[in-house]
Amino acid sequence: MVTYADSGTLIGRVSTALRVLSAANDTGATTSEVARSSSLARPTAHRLLTSLLGEGFVDRDNASGRWFLGPELYLLGASASARYEISSQARPSVLRMAEATGESAFFVARRGDESVCLVREDGSFPIRSFVLYEGARFPLGVVASGLAILAFLPDPEIEEFLSRVDLAATRGPSYTSDAVCARVEQTRRRGYAVNPGLVVEGDWGMAAAVFDETGVAKWALTITGIENRFRVERQEELGKLLLDEAHRLSRALIRQPSRG
Repeated sequence: MVTYADSGTLIGRVSTALRVLSAANDTGATTSEVARSSSLARPTAHRLLTSLLGEGFVDRDNASGRWFLGPELYLLGASASARYEISSQARPSVLRMAEATGESAFFVARRGDESVCLVREDGSFPIRSFVLYEGARFPLGVVASGLAILAFLPDPEIEEFLSRVDLAATRGPSYTSDAVCARVEQTRRRGYAVNPGLVVEGDWGMAAAVFDETGVAKWALTITGIENRFRVERQEELGKLLLDEAHRLSRALIRQPSRG
């Protein structure tokens, strides 16, 4: 008999495996990569993926053996989109930021402990940033968008998150709790977040939180690019643009029916 605890563990494993495949984007992932990223034994990961294949939740390329998200997820996503899809409202803001700055611009949503990129538009500047792409996931506080969201959560929620998620263990000494808290305070003072190349050296990002009708930070607008495009004298200009667009988008989303 499957117990409630067993079912919870199974659901957690399935969710983790699907997120690994989502993060793999168009390249897919091998069984070993899914196992390693999910902290599962390889035989366990293979059995799990095979079961999901039978249900259509994952797909497998026979030539390479790599796993991908499956067609059933597309159908489920299409059904859910009426409630949760806000990319169409956000895209004009993202496009305006890309056109005004020349940088890559994004719309990002909070999903639990992570920030997930939903929309990307590239500006005219020829050197691109590839840290973010549609579907990319990072723990809150890692990239600028996740930091912007984290900074405007209540202090007890930030403390609880940092007590559970050891960012320094996976991201290095720039992500100790003290370092993240210091950046949270800087973000609150400025109104917008700055990531000075902490994920990829020389690849900078800035972001501003977008709020729902109750004042909760659920999304963020962000721009990324190379370091010499984010010098101190330009940051104030970029920060103002981000805050203006985030305010505009927050007002637009407030006028819409409640969304996740």
